[in-house]
Amino acid sequence: MSSESPPVCDYEGSDYQTSFWEQGGRAYEDRVEDIALRRLLPESGSLLLELGAGAGRNTVRYHNFKRVVLLDYSSTQLRQAQERLGDSGRYLYVAANIYRLPFGQGVFETATMIRTLHHMADAGAALRQVRQVLQPGATFILEYANKRNLKAILRYALRRQAWNPFSLEAVEFAELNFDFHPRAVRAWLEESDFVIQRQLTVSHFRIDFLKRLLPLELLVNLDALAQWSGNWWQLTPSVFVGARACGEPSLKATGLVFCCPECGHSPLKESAEALYCPACGRGYAIREGIYDFRKPLGD
Repeated sequence: MSSESPPVCDYEGSDYQTSFWEQGGRAYEDRVEDIALRRLLPESGSLLLELGAGAGRNTVRYHNFKRVVLLDYSSTQLRQAQERLGDSGRYLYVAANIYRLPFGQGVFETATMIRTLHHMADAGAALRQVRQVLQPGATFILEYANKRNLKAILRYALRRQAWNPFSLEAVEFAELNFDFHPRAVRAWLEESDFVIQRQLTVSHFRIDFLKRLLPLELLVNLDALAQWSGNWWQLTPSVFVGARACGEPSLKATGLVFCCPECGHSPLKESAEALYCPACGRGYAIREGIYDFRKPLGD
């Protein structure tokens, strides 16, 4: 458990929610992602894990779940989520590394990972971690950035980009920002013991002049119709995948159980200010409602 993990993209101190979403002219992207997410989510549930929750943009959309665990590497993003959502016991905020998730095996019945996989230098390893913390039969909703999109294909045909959108390897277009081939993502999911149930293609009209020219409602409605083509072909910059964790569903939920990301022991002992591992002795701080598993106390 203590082996070195791949590099992590850290949004600590970023105003991403404000600059990218609220002031970045991305109302269209937000609306169509909401539609795709609602189409793939179960009608209700007890415990959902939101991986790469950021400032909680999507968290309000999980209103049919009794409890939501928001996980992000950045504590400042989680504090923004707290300001948005409040300190209700319905939400639990966890700062942790996706490659070393601090949860017991088979804890969650649903997980989402939206606009997060594209920061994974080892996407397969991240997906294997997700599978470990999901119950058999659990729902996993994954969004990924698609390298084989129409714009990339056209640019490649016109020799305006060097990388091949049809090759299976990921392309890193900026530091720790990756686009993936759909076939590679499907292979990682299957290797991680997931069964793909539905694919939705999203953001068909993510072109600036179209967003300026056409009414928002028209673009959203057209995209909503086109999303259903996702099982046949994936040519959009964003793809949503609804998958199921293999195995028979558990008859009884175990509830939220933390484990030590260093040695893997669970459960942990909790005090008002920290969680402690009885096996290796490491402690992890609890600061203003955020469980911080990024590094042990004293390191």
